[in-house]
Amino acid sequence: MKLRADQTGNHGLPMPLWLQGALESAQAAIISALVVVLPLIGVWATDGFQNHTVDFLARLAGQAWLLVHGVPLQLATVNMGTAGLPGSGILSLIPLGLTLVPFLLAWRAGRRLARASYTDQLWQAFFGALLVYGAFGAATGFVCRTQDVVINIWFAALLPLIPFGLGMVVGARRESGSWSRLIGVDAVDWLARTSQHSRWAGSYFGSAIKAGFVAIMAALTLSATLLAVDLVIHWTDIIAVYEGLKAGALGGGVLTIAQLGYLPNLAVFALAWSSGAGFSLGIGSHVGPLGTAVGPLPAIPVFGALPTGQLDFGTAALALPVIAGVLAGWWFLRAGENHFDEWLSIKIKARWFTAPVSTLILGALIGAVAGALAGGLAWLARGSAGIGRLTEIGPDPRWTAVWIAAEVGIGVVIGYWVGPWLERRQKLREADLDDSVYDGDRR
Repeated sequence: MKLRADQTGNHGLPMPLWLQGALESAQAAIISALVVVLPLIGVWATDGFQNHTVDFLARLAGQAWLLVHGVPLQLATVNMGTAGLPGSGILSLIPLGLTLVPFLLAWRAGRRLARASYTDQLWQAFFGALLVYGAFGAATGFVCRTQDVVINIWFAALLPLIPFGLGMVVGARRESGSWSRLIGVDAVDWLARTSQHSRWAGSYFGSAIKAGFVAIMAALTLSATLLAVDLVIHWTDIIAVYEGLKAGALGGGVLTIAQLGYLPNLAVFALAWSSGAGFSLGIGSHVGPLGTAVGPLPAIPVFGALPTGQLDFGTAALALPVIAGVLAGWWFLRAGENHFDEWLSIKIKARWFTAPVSTLILGALIGAVAGALAGGLAWLARGSAGIGRLTEIGPDPRWTAVWIAAEVGIGVVIGYWVGPWLERRQKLREADLDDSVYDGDRR
């Protein structure tokens, strides 16, 4: 990018990288703000708010932008007596679906900055981008705080840098193609200087971490599918809530956008539900595969899809994380190297002992990785609505991690044991297919 370009062929001076990073981050901040502002303008223009002033609309949009970036909002005038239960008054339930907007914008900015920088100069562009984005967040928090909504300026300046900085790093890595080109460190050369035992251990643990990622992604996919099926089954109940609200076309559209913003949160809720840990929708409530016990809920259409009462087939959902573990164990058999099993078989000659022990340890390791990732997702997806009982929404990270770790570990043991049989069947099918093609060519 240049500071000036004309038709004479003189392209001017090259733009400093820190300035290019600042412009990219400013562009991302403005676009992400527009994504939040435009639906609110529609509601405001149709008298959807009691306060019709422009100042109220601007502050509300800024507060929503900060919430999308993970900044908690202290609601100072929350009525805690409506349900007779204490509450923190903190709005911290992050719409992870809308958080993808600044993440993707940062991903684009990271690719562009990596394309314009040399390996040892990328930090300049990143420094300018993060500085401007943090200043934008701090300014938004300072301008949009009111007596009713208290905003910590430090949180407003630093927390938006997490999704934005992560998006830039992922985008720059995608553009550069390798970490060595991105940060100037040759990982292959560094590994070559380590001992053979260290490389074997690193390969084993690295494959286990990848298998744990495969397990949690498979479990999350299966849970999201279960959520989609549940929404289809309870579609009439959801429509009934929409009709009861009488929000109109524009209000219903904005409400739908807000619910789509929380769709990743709901997928994590479904993951916790299918694991058996369940989740809460208010203090003292619990939604799990064995039954649902919740108090009064606000009229939000998606709540119409909650499974109620005793569920006859709820325990069948516990098989989803186990199936994800089976896939992870099979993946490890195909792509990983069980160096621990090799080392153990060298030390102890009794194969009847080393094979089960190494497989159980592998299941425990992959299950622990999947559980830690599930706990992290549960921590991100949960939060507080800051109103009455709704100060505790979402799954418990610790119990979710424990349940997922145990179920995925069981599935890994099964998948690693049945994997060779599945591999033989696949090879036999491929051989039969090759033979049929060969016979067809001969004819």
